[in-house]
Amino acid sequence: MAELPRRACAELIGTAFLLAVVVGSGIMAERLAGGNVAIALLANALATGAGLVAIILMLGPVSGAHLNPVVTLSEAVRRALSWRDVPLYLVAQVAGAVLGVLIAHAMFGLPLLGLSQHARSGPSQLVGELVATFGLIALVTSCARNRQSISTTAFAVGAYITSAYWFTSSTSFANPAVTVARALTDTLAGIRPIDVPAFVVAQLVGALLAVVVARWLFAPMKEELR
Repeated sequence: MAELPRRACAELIGTAFLLAVVVGSGIMAERLAGGNVAIALLANALATGAGLVAIILMLGPVSGAHLNPVVTLSEAVRRALSWRDVPLYLVAQVAGAVLGVLIAHAMFGLPLLGLSQHARSGPSQLVGELVATFGLIALVTSCARNRQSISTTAFAVGAYITSAYWFTSSTSFANPAVTVARALTDTLAGIRPIDVPAFVVAQLVGALLAVVVARWLFAPMKEELR
C-alpha cells in the first residue's frame, strides 16, 4: 500500500470528485428536468452511482477509496487500516468533500458557498440514513471478507448507492463528510446545516450496527478454519 501522504491525497481527490459528481449532477438535473423532481433525482442517482464506480476503480489501488469516514472507521475496527492513519484519512475526506462542492459551484457559475435551505429532518429521514449506512458498511465488509476484487467492489458500491437513492427516505447520504459538505450547497443535493448533526449520528449508529452484525454474519465457517 502507498505511503500515508499519498493515500491521504487520494482520499482528498476521490472525495472531491464524489462531491463534484453529486452536486454537479444535481445542478444539471435541476436545470434540465423542467421541474420534474423524479427525473432530476433519477439523473442524480445514476450519475452518482456511475461516478462512484469510476472513482473507486481509479483510486482503490492507492488508498482503498474509502471516500467516507464511516468506511474508514469500520476498516480500522476490523484492523484493515491502522488507527494511526485514521485522523489523516478523515481530514482528507472532509476537506475533499468541501473542495468538491466549491468545484461544482464554480463549474456551474454559482456562488462558491451557499448554505442549504433544503429541509431533511424527522424520524423517517433518520431511519433512512441508518438503513442506508448499515447496508453500505455491510456491503463493504462483505466484499472485504470475501476478498472481492476492487472492480467487483466498485460496481457493488455504485449499484447499492444508486438503488439507495430510491429506496431510502433520505436519498442515502450514508457519509458524514458528504453530509457536512452538502450543507454548503443550496441546490438539489443540499441539506440544512441544522439537520446535519442528526444525520451524522444516524450514520454512525448505522455503521456501528453494521460492524457488529457483519462481524458475526461474515465470520469464517468452521470448515474454512480447518
